Amino acid sequence: MEKLTHQEESIMLHIWELKECVVKDIQNQLPEPKPPYTTLASIVRNLEQKGYLNARKYGNVYVYTPRIAEEDYKKAFMSGVVKSYFANSYKELVSFFVKEDKISSEELEEIIRMIEDGHKQ
Repeated sequence: MEKLTHQEESIMLHIWELKECVVKDIQNQLPEPKPPYTTLASIVRNLEQKGYLNARKYGNVYVYTPRIAEEDYKKAFMSGVVKSYFANSYKELVSFFVKEDKISSEELEEIIRMIEDGHKQ
């Protein structure tokens, strides 16, 4: 799975939310100032070429649907982050957030419960 640019990822988030859309639907979802239609269409074409979107032509309009599920992208992206920045260790990832005060002890306890509950299934 090819990594997305920040701009492409932002557009994919809207497409995942819409589930099926034309470029104008995406543009309507974006905050002001909205990018030009042609810029947005170019980003969507890039996403299609990278294999993230399916396109069907209806008349002179393309309708896009995600080819890759948001969950699958998150898994691949997070695995890459953990591998590249945390020596492939999820413990190092959690430790980083603890040291940066980005995760509370209550949240950590909840994570531990989720892990324990997951092992019981």
